[in-house]
Amino acid sequence: MRRIGVLAGLFSTLLVGGLVACSSSSQAPHDTQIVVFAAASLKPAFTEISERFKTDNPGVAVDFSFAGSSDLATQLTQGATADVFASADTAQMNVVAKAGLLDAYPTNFASNTLIIVTSASNPHHIGSFADLARPGLAVVICQQRVPCGAATHRVEDTTGVRLNPVSEELSVTDVLNKVMTGQGDAGLVYVTDALNAGNMVSPVRFPEAAGAVNVYPIAVLKKAPQPTLAQKFVALVTSEAGQKILDRSGFGKP
Repeated sequence: MRRIGVLAGLFSTLLVGGLVACSSSSQAPHDTQIVVFAAASLKPAFTEISERFKTDNPGVAVDFSFAGSSDLATQLTQGATADVFASADTAQMNVVAKAGLLDAYPTNFASNTLIIVTSASNPHHIGSFADLARPGLAVVICQQRVPCGAATHRVEDTTGVRLNPVSEELSVTDVLNKVMTGQGDAGLVYVTDALNAGNMVSPVRFPEAAGAVNVYPIAVLKKAPQPTLAQKFVALVTSEAGQKILDRSGFGKP
């Protein structure tokens, strides 16, 4: 009887162990992740696009690094790993392309235009680009190597108006924050940034901005850890669904 009991107990142990093993092997795998390096101005739109992407690709997470395009390009050329790069202009995409880091030719997917933002009440009554050169006005712009800064300098060259900024920032969102927090009287940002800020700023359009429109390219990177998923993300951004999200965010056609 004792032997039968021992055998029964052993059988029970093996059965339970087998069930546990089967249960463990049937568990869903850990989430797969793609890494997207994207211009700071894309944050609201790309965050929304990523939700659609995750719905279309269950179990896949999207890890964003939002910053100035020049900083992102520098990180990539210095060895940073990512699946996708979306730049706020072609110049920074070209930096990455010349380093041999792209898997294929980039695709232009959006455009953006400069706009002046002031505090909500526009107390200095700024109404034109030339007004930004008035003495005593605290103007904030992007650094020239950043796409929004390069666009600003193109407007300066076209108009002959030279600004004397109190601060030059590494990203367009930094410029916007300086104005919203009162550290600047006015700043040059993109239409999309002014739209996202809502009633926290007063936007001032100026016609000269039409001559300095930035086109946004996107590409899969050659050493992408998840190349197939990276291609799917790019396809979504350039699809009708992705374009509708970008349009709602204030971006223009490429």
